Amino acid sequence: MKNFLIFAEQKNGIIHNVTYELIGKAKELLNNKAGEISVVILGDENIDLSELGYHGANKVYHIEGECFNKPDELLYKENIVPLVNEIKPETFLIGATSFGRSLAPRIAASLKTGLTADCTELKLDENGDLIQIRPAFSDNILAHIKTTTKPQMATIRYKEFNKAQRDEKLYTEIIKINAYKTTNDLLEILEEIESKEFDISDAQVVVSAGKGFKNKEDLSLVYELASLIGGEVGASRKIVDEGYIGKGHQIGYSGNRVKAKIYIACGISGAPQHLAGMKESDIIIAINSDPSAPIFNVADYGIVGDVYKVIPMFIEKLKNS
Repeated sequence: MKNFLIFAEQKNGIIHNVTYELIGKAKELLNNKAGEISVVILGDENIDLSELGYHGANKVYHIEGECFNKPDELLYKENIVPLVNEIKPETFLIGATSFGRSLAPRIAASLKTGLTADCTELKLDENGDLIQIRPAFSDNILAHIKTTTKPQMATIRYKEFNKAQRDEKLYTEIIKINAYKTTNDLLEILEEIESKEFDISDAQVVVSAGKGFKNKEDLSLVYELASLIGGEVGASRKIVDEGYIGKGHQIGYSGNRVKAKIYIACGISGAPQHLAGMKESDIIIAINSDPSAPIFNVADYGIVGDVYKVIPMFIEKLKNS
């Protein structure tokens, strides 16, 4: 029987949506075969755990304590590792959020097991072992990795998988656990300051810039267009590497994944690593001067033209409408 354990990240009692995506993927991998999906969540007693069950968790291990209301990776690790050693899951999945990326290697090191970071796909082989797939070599290939030690651990990027379907008829067993440890002897968190780092993952309308733009100042065209249609500004890796815009705006394997209602690609040729981050958007509009650019293969609407001429026409039309 295949057993999954999923870490549910929460902040102020709100569970991160990547948790439901990981539950959905675990259900897909089990495919109605014998198996169990468990979730571990840390926090005070006021967290609503019902949604975890409604999305398909068979068991929820709730490690209680107000000490978990602050993002302390060391304290979380000290409480999760004993649980993992007790229930012995074959696979342990953690969302590749900022906190998850910091927590996962600490847990893996304590468990003396391997960890594959920032996976974009998961599969099971004929023996039921987890195959972890992630970009490698500057995103030019997809590496297939199998950890030989248990649990097989992986972090998975947000928006890579579909959320598990919600069903209020589903039953889950909630197991409350007293915290194994409530204080961190090495670190004291005095204050938590909200990060101002931009995250484009949940944007519904995105206007993205690529190497068709000659300098940073010219991105003002993209910002203006995005503002007029209530969108956010995205970017290809090339633009980010040039320092034109921050990493939080990057779309693709090594950046963020979006499933926007409308995605406008401006001066983006359509490299595979970029397409992987936006091709599931509902409507894709491409503007590129090269009629053979790969971006047109995934676009619903294509405009062959210079972004320096086409975008101002869009802006003028929107302002006059």
